[in-house]
Amino acid sequence: MDIKTYLKEKKELVDAFLKEYFSSLSSPKILGEAITYSLSAGGKRIRPILCIAAHEACNGNSEDIIKFASSIELIHTYSLIHDDLPAMDNDDLRRGKPTNHKVFGEGMAILAGDGLLTEAFYMMANSLSNKSIKNTALIRAIKEISFVSGIHGMVGGQAQDLLSEKSEPDAETLSFIHKHKTGALISGSLRAGAILANCTKHELGSITRYGENIGLAFQIVDDILDVEGDTDELGKTTGSDIRKNKMTYPAIYGLEESGRKAEELISEAIFAIKDFSNKAEPLRGIAGYFLKRRS
Repeated sequence: MDIKTYLKEKKELVDAFLKEYFSSLSSPKILGEAITYSLSAGGKRIRPILCIAAHEACNGNSEDIIKFASSIELIHTYSLIHDDLPAMDNDDLRRGKPTNHKVFGEGMAILAGDGLLTEAFYMMANSLSNKSIKNTALIRAIKEISFVSGIHGMVGGQAQDLLSEKSEPDAETLSFIHKHKTGALISGSLRAGAILANCTKHELGSITRYGENIGLAFQIVDDILDVEGDTDELGKTTGSDIRKNKMTYPAIYGLEESGRKAEELISEAIFAIKDFSNKAEPLRGIAGYFLKRRS
């Protein structure tokens, strides 16, 4: 299949939903502007698309979960706004545009992130569109995203990332940071999509292994691109990991070994879903896309 076409089509679905959803935001105007500024800044919508692809792989209909899947992008965008703040990574550029706090100020950027995170769970709780999705499955999926977004996942990983700046490189700590800060929401998005399709225990196990592998591979490639990538292509300033003494795969293993590790993880991810039908082809294509991406 043409994975670029698939990604484009699903991105357009998510973008269209988010545009309509936020077209009549009733909050103070400046808060709405800050929210939509980052939300519409050109993200690839990878996490919502993974949720949809896992749902389809388990024989679900993607149209049934557009609202739920799109809500995950709110969580991802909130995390980027907060990560860019001076008290965190202190970045000036995100997705090729000035970061949120550079345009709206730190206070409004924090509130925009808070608003996105809270609204995400409101959207999830109101995402049932037809009888094919059970209430019990929806509760499980919300629980999944809650777990991977908070102290047990993304927030915990970011905290360890902050604590580890200027520390001696350590493989165990690095693995914790990457699996929690980046990998958790990627894996959780996939698991939630599968759960909403009433997947079997075996299917969920396979999707989980797939997600854990591509989640770590995604961050390793991100580490490599921070060294070798182009600022214009990435949409963010390269070399920031080195300047901030961040704990990264290239810092510990070097670029060549990091690349090999990413390739191994992608192979393991594809093997994990070997028992799935051709409905899982998008997941296989996305795994390859992760390895070759330049942004």
